[in-house]
Amino acid sequence: MTTLPWQQAQWTHLHSYIVQQRIPQALLITGSKGLGKLQLAEQFAAALLCEQPHVDSHACGQCHSCLLLKAQTHPDFIQVQPEEGKTTIAIDQIRSLITKLTLKPQFDRYRVVILNPADKMNNAAANAFLKCLEEPNERTVLVLISDRQSKLPATILSRCQKLAIAMPDKLTVSNWLKAQAVQENSDVLLGLAQGAPLLALDYAKEGRIALRNECFTQWLAIAKRQSHPVIIAEQWLKHPETALLFWLTSWVVDLIKCAYQSDTEHLYNSDLYPSLQGLSQQLELKRLYQLYDLLLLSRTRLETPINKQSLFEEILIQWSELNRSR
Repeated sequence: MTTLPWQQAQWTHLHSYIVQQRIPQALLITGSKGLGKLQLAEQFAAALLCEQPHVDSHACGQCHSCLLLKAQTHPDFIQVQPEEGKTTIAIDQIRSLITKLTLKPQFDRYRVVILNPADKMNNAAANAFLKCLEEPNERTVLVLISDRQSKLPATILSRCQKLAIAMPDKLTVSNWLKAQAVQENSDVLLGLAQGAPLLALDYAKEGRIALRNECFTQWLAIAKRQSHPVIIAEQWLKHPETALLFWLTSWVVDLIKCAYQSDTEHLYNSDLYPSLQGLSQQLELKRLYQLYDLLLLSRTRLETPINKQSLFEEILIQWSELNRSR
């Protein structure tokens, strides 16, 4: 498993832990979504479990332990994540983990537990997990992954070594995307992925630009009174709501930037500049900011059991009314 180019500093840090035999009992890996936090955690786990690691601490990939890990049957490697169809890590999962940890590791190296995403533990699960941190088990390393560490209890944060993955520079990501055979629209993809390389790669494979363009056309159709907000909101239910909400927010932010004559390089959607620029000259800034406030509020609402269609209907109706006033 090779280190991602923007994670070299983090791997050097983990390598030093291994060389100095100062393996943390609990490690929290943080950073935005799409930076490869899980890949780094798995790379670290493989290094700790490997029987014949390389000089740079990377796993050999050939020993019995590595082969078990590849086959997903290594007894000393445990992953905890929300169960299928669930959004949180439940207390029963943590209780099961605690039971497993009462036994000694089966191999002579380490036992590694990865919790991903750790911030999805509900309150009861988080409280139970504290037992793992307060009463360390023999040769056991707990690796927590989170892109929202503020959601984790302070009692857990204070007991973890922390390793943050920073957003890489644009040139590094562009070169990496080219190496992954993404030759076209890399700037647009990075804008949609907010600079996150792995998300940009996923979006390229999914044809996410085409989907965004389709939704943008529908958004413009509402502005031109060629379509109804309720109809579009219903059609949008089949699309990823988090992505939709980001697109809507980015369009409104870009409209505000266009109103202030911002350069295209500072836009999320530089390829949509002609349409955005034309709209920005016709809309009232105050009402654009009001729509932006609603979009920020909607991001929080998405994490509740709110009716998704109602949420998008409210946004699109306000967008429609904003255009009627021009």
